[in-house]
Amino acid sequence: MATKHVDYSAPATAQSEDDLYALLEKVSTPFLLVLDRVQDPHNLGACLRTADAAGVHAVIAPKNRAVSLTDTVRRIAAGAAEHVPFVQVTNLARTLDQLQGDGIRIIGTADGAKGTLYDADLTGALAVVMGFEGSGLRRLTRERCDEFVRIPMAGAVECLNVSVATGVCLFEARRQRNQAARK
Repeated sequence: MATKHVDYSAPATAQSEDDLYALLEKVSTPFLLVLDRVQDPHNLGACLRTADAAGVHAVIAPKNRAVSLTDTVRRIAAGAAEHVPFVQVTNLARTLDQLQGDGIRIIGTADGAKGTLYDADLTGALAVVMGFEGSGLRRLTRERCDEFVRIPMAGAVECLNVSVATGVCLFEARRQRNQAARK
């Protein structure tokens, strides 16, 4: 399969909270990815690439203590950084409150969650929240989640890398959303 050439000389820039709300006004059923303190540029790049492939409308991350759109992120994202809106917010908890106020369900991921990803309803207006590579979601982020899910693990490892877990979660949501659209 041939890959498209991506012109990395055109700068990809993070968008603002105002841009996010303008985007949400145009989308009937938002599908969002929220990254809480993802600091590794390779992970952010892979998350952006997966978000684009899964049809996510925007990726949201805090401005502080998180990686932004670096050259490494853009290279790993393979063009997705230029296509998927990447929104950096000052206060992630406040943004999640606003999203909930707009009718968007907030689904957090946590290794110790009772329900699995496959048991959850991932249709409708949705924001999937993925946590920091080491310690997961911050307390204020966790407090805003409507529900928590975990990826059931069959092997000896306890958890997946954040970018791999993001792929699993987003494509399960995509599968459910496609199935619901066919009904």
